[in-house]
Amino acid sequence: MEERIANLNNIYNCNDVEAIQMLQMRIAPFYALVKTFWDRGLLTDSIHTSVEEQVAMFLHVVGHNQRFRVIHNTFRRSTETFSRYFQQVLCTIGELRGEMIKPTSMNTPTKIKNNYRWFPYFMDCIGAIDGTHVTTKVPRLMSAAFRVRKHYTSQNVLAGVDFNVKFTYVLVGWEGSAHDASILADSLSRPDGLQIPDGKFYLGDARYAC
Repeated sequence: MEERIANLNNIYNCNDVEAIQMLQMRIAPFYALVKTFWDRGLLTDSIHTSVEEQVAMFLHVVGHNQRFRVIHNTFRRSTETFSRYFQQVLCTIGELRGEMIKPTSMNTPTKIKNNYRWFPYFMDCIGAIDGTHVTTKVPRLMSAAFRVRKHYTSQNVLAGVDFNVKFTYVLVGWEGSAHDASILADSLSRPDGLQIPDGKFYLGDARYAC
């Protein structure tokens, strides 16, 4: 108990450099996020843990891409407790998606509008798309479809970004061996897929021709 409290005090009272290393955000935005959850009644203290600790546990997992069984020792919590509070914070953040995730502007980006060389060719371009392979574990019977040329299993993830390098769209779940054109075609066919207004386009390499 004493070790856990000391660790939490170290997080709550750290400087911005340490906060970014531990939480992937500065200390002031961390407390602002906690206050938002608290003021709106989205998260509450329990008999076992505070809202600050719940959010800190969540940020440790997503910020460092660590499994519960690795992180739980840092907070001296069981993996079951860690999992429960992680799910609660994740669902709570989803409640704020309308405020935190802003739709991409369909207007011509300023850096293109103000560049005489780019404007004639890219005035209708709203972003760029590309794929990346994310390592994944799958059942042995499915491994052939997910195995790539470098002999590991992965998902082929489609991502779109705007000219501020902010994600506008991400599609996961496709096998590592899937062709980029097939993934793009799937995305465009989905009701909630990649939306490209008439007259606009995303930059992409030749693999996305479909």
